[in-house]
Amino acid sequence: MDLPCVWDLGYVGWAKATDHTENSRSRSVMTGEQMAAFHQSSTPNPLERPIKMGWLKKQRSIVKNWQQRYFVLRAQQLYYYKDEEDTKPQGCMYLPGSTIKEIATNPEEAGKFVFEVIPASWDQSRTGQDSYVLMASSQSEMEEWVKFLRRVAGTPSGAVFGQRLDETVAYEQKFGLHLVPILVEKCTEFILEHGLNEEGIFRLPGQDNLVKQLRDAFDAGERPSFDRDTDVHTVASLLKLYLRDLPEPAVPWSQYEGFLLCGQLMNADEAKVGLSLGLVACFRRR
Repeated sequence: MDLPCVWDLGYVGWAKATDHTENSRSRSVMTGEQMAAFHQSSTPNPLERPIKMGWLKKQRSIVKNWQQRYFVLRAQQLYYYKDEEDTKPQGCMYLPGSTIKEIATNPEEAGKFVFEVIPASWDQSRTGQDSYVLMASSQSEMEEWVKFLRRVAGTPSGAVFGQRLDETVAYEQKFGLHLVPILVEKCTEFILEHGLNEEGIFRLPGQDNLVKQLRDAFDAGERPSFDRDTDVHTVASLLKLYLRDLPEPAVPWSQYEGFLLCGQLMNADEAKVGLSLGLVACFRRR
């Protein structure tokens, strides 16, 4: 009769129990590079076009020092390589359901643009996947990576930046009937009330730190309001950032030609109306 491996009967049983324990323990402390071997999509498909790629610094799990690595965002995976010419990745992360957040640095650490990619809880428990703490070379480079990563990660917490307009409107119906995203509604109402007579509206920049705080708040599922003392240029900058980050324009490409045709028809109708009024006025003179 075969006995379960974990029974401690004699040397063989003890050895099997020990092997089982050691294997579990070794897997629990595996690095991201080792855990990539357990993921079914650890090998990228060369037919899939990269969404974004470039050099970033990656913080090691244990020693906490930084290593330069070449990252490629392809389909739903984030891969990293030791060198740009390598074909076999050192590690990868499945992004849907993950969280991407910017990490505030100390004033003495100026020039460090750090963000973190936290895997989904279900993927983390299944594979032991570690978070990626990454550092970009500039603020703009970090913001671009964060934008694309959030877009691939999806909207598990109701994120709005970098998401499709129709998906955001559908998601926010649980907060009540809204014809446009709540962010757009709040921003336009505030600008109409406080910004119509403001010089340079939509041209002068707002406060960068406050814009980022508001963006993160909306992406975290919050719906912050603007008090009377909020800088109107900050609100305008937030609205511009939202529109700029849309995956496709507010007028979708599929409806772009129809939108232009509608404008042409309206112009034609106005011309006809103008002609009719002119003829009426001419006949009245007679």
